[in-house]
Amino acid sequence: MRYLLVIVGLVALIGGLAAIKGSQIGGLIAMGKAMEKSGPPPEFVATAVAETQKWEGTISAVGNIAPVKGVAVSNDAPGVVTRIGFESGALVREGQVLVELDTSVERAQLSSTQARLELAKLTASRSRALVQSNAIAPAQLDNDEAQLKATTSDIEGMKAQIARKIIHAPFTGRLGIRNVNLGQYLNPGTAITVLEAIDQVYVDFPLPQQRLAEVKEGMPVRVTLDASNGSGTWEGTVKAIDPTVDPATRTLKLRATVPNKEEKLRPGMFANVTLVLPERASQVIVPGTAVIHASYGDSVFVVEDKKADSPGASTAPGGQPIKIARQQFVRVGDARGDFVSILDGVKSGDPLVVAGAFKLRNGAPIVVDNSVTAKPQLHPTPENH
Repeated sequence: MRYLLVIVGLVALIGGLAAIKGSQIGGLIAMGKAMEKSGPPPEFVATAVAETQKWEGTISAVGNIAPVKGVAVSNDAPGVVTRIGFESGALVREGQVLVELDTSVERAQLSSTQARLELAKLTASRSRALVQSNAIAPAQLDNDEAQLKATTSDIEGMKAQIARKIIHAPFTGRLGIRNVNLGQYLNPGTAITVLEAIDQVYVDFPLPQQRLAEVKEGMPVRVTLDASNGSGTWEGTVKAIDPTVDPATRTLKLRATVPNKEEKLRPGMFANVTLVLPERASQVIVPGTAVIHASYGDSVFVVEDKKADSPGASTAPGGQPIKIARQQFVRVGDARGDFVSILDGVKSGDPLVVAGAFKLRNGAPIVVDNSVTAKPQLHPTPENH
């Protein structure tokens, strides 16, 4: 009888525990169904509407800046440097003397030849007078005239030798670093410095052969530098188009001339080049923050109304209506300021998520709050702090 009572007690205890656990599991299942019915909590986002604007057609490329005129200044004749007439980086005018080599020997020879020239002139003058009176033979006059011409030619040769040892600036421009010193002996062709005219520069840039039909000489270009090199935009025009397509890259080279009065564009720099096409095309544009970039493609989140029969709450705790974010893959075009053009996937008037899109997934519930959001601009001018 005692054992029977123990067994009955154990059965009653196990049954009570099972009832309690069953009640707890039932409560959790009911809570899960309620949460499934209410859906996940909505995310707060900011939105903007896709617009249509007419943008000028452009082609972007990366170019190299080259001087319109640039030479390595060197000496033509050997000699010792006796005078240097410039400083490194100086602005010089055409014809300005840069370097003089020792010409003492040539100048001494020139003085001697000039003395012989004076004698030749006197001799030729006397011979002309004497031949008139038949005092000398005409052959003597011919010999004296030839001697005068030869001496005159010798003087011109001496002057040319001296001129070869005086190096002038071939054009107006800015010099590079000086590579010679006083007293230094220079062999012919020694590099003295570099001279470049940079008040106007060339910008050479390539374009794919598919764009050949769209470009022609005289088209406007805009040149900008990387932010680390300086800011600003320079306007120029296409000066020449290379007639040959590079067989390795299938690109053709274009050359634009760009005024450079402030000398901020230096030869050897690379620059961003925008070739402006004559026509303006309609573009669907969205703020750049609306586009989510991923390895599998670019996408945006389109805001849609929540269907009445879809699960989950229809309003947020604050009373705002809950909407749905639908992920839409897009093809992105050019960028201008804070906007990018959408070539495919979005049409004008579609509301898009522009802030908070990184935390969304397809079909996620959202609440729109545009009370605090930055206004995108086509030509932004942010302050530099």
